[in-house]
Amino acid sequence: MKKRVPFVLLLLVISDLYFFQAIKSISDSPLILWGYWLVDLLLMLGLFAVLITRRPNRLSPKLLSALMGLVLLSLIPKVCALPVLLLEDIIRLFRGFPPRSHWVSELALVIAAIPFLGLLYGLTRGRHYYKVRKETLYFTDLPDAFDGFTITQLSDIHSGSFTSLKGVEKGVEMVNDQQSDLILFTGDLVNNQASEMDQWIPVFSKLKAPFGKFSVLGNHDYGDYMKWESKGHKHANLNRLKKVHGEIGFKLLLNEAFTLQKNGQSISLIGVENWGKGGFHKYGDLEKATAAVPADAFKILLSHDPSHWEAVTLGHDQHIHLTLSGHTHGMQFGVELFGFKWSPIKYIYRQWAGLYEEDGKYLYVNRGFGFLGLKGRVGIWPEITVITLKKA
Repeated sequence: MKKRVPFVLLLLVISDLYFFQAIKSISDSPLILWGYWLVDLLLMLGLFAVLITRRPNRLSPKLLSALMGLVLLSLIPKVCALPVLLLEDIIRLFRGFPPRSHWVSELALVIAAIPFLGLLYGLTRGRHYYKVRKETLYFTDLPDAFDGFTITQLSDIHSGSFTSLKGVEKGVEMVNDQQSDLILFTGDLVNNQASEMDQWIPVFSKLKAPFGKFSVLGNHDYGDYMKWESKGHKHANLNRLKKVHGEIGFKLLLNEAFTLQKNGQSISLIGVENWGKGGFHKYGDLEKATAAVPADAFKILLSHDPSHWEAVTLGHDQHIHLTLSGHTHGMQFGVELFGFKWSPIKYIYRQWAGLYEEDGKYLYVNRGFGFLGLKGRVGIWPEITVITLKKA
């Protein structure tokens, strides 16, 4: 985060100075003009504090989250309105720079109001605006007994971020409403500590599926992002979290496979620990997880980080029919309208949300059930995925 702060500060200053011209051309009220700069000055001071702090990761998560949300509320609407003001300046350039047009400034404000209201909704209500996304996948080698078999995938619960019992219960009820045969959870149950789940165990224990509930660990589940009193405390935390999975009713797969039986036929569920590209730990061991899996088995892999798919899974000796991942959250910020899909996370992860296919192998990246950092979601809503397996 710290590396991006100077860029955000520069962008905030430039957009502030430019957008202020529109405010000034509409109103000369000292209260409005001074209020405009007071708000932005406080935001800049907050960003500057993060910049000069030696260890920003030790700052209060609530403080960082609030600062992130306020910066977005201030910056994004102005950036969206800047093209209108820039176009007017190009026209003014050829006209000897007359005063700004009153109506153009008003138009800029209206344009800025649209993303502002969208951001405001996302930061207040969007965190529990669950969307059920459905996919039907066809396979020639799917066992006949599993034709029409349904799977609900959840990912990235991040229970330490939750603030609304009612909102979370709504999401759990929506999961059960799908009446899927199987529930699969692809990691990041907590932000850092197993204790974050204590109050939520009764809620998530209500998840029901006739063929069971299975899970894997995500990068946040290992407690790697906080300072522990000792390695022993960190190890104890991970052991406790593994027990929490069981208390919820999840069968936690740790580099291992489970054979799912139906009417004398079977498919293999494979779960690996977290494996991520770059600086993420590579605990996952697909070789170990598939060691006892027959080569001709129909295989579904749970792997938290989607970068594992291209880096390891696609080239693996075993044909993995379907991989389920999460991790990216779709950055909790973006646009998904009328088939168009965009988020800044796409410049970091090639597969960041939704369905991907290569050589008859599928990857589905869930956008996440919870939220982290930004206390909300804007345009990339929390997701409940329902996948139906069909015989081709």
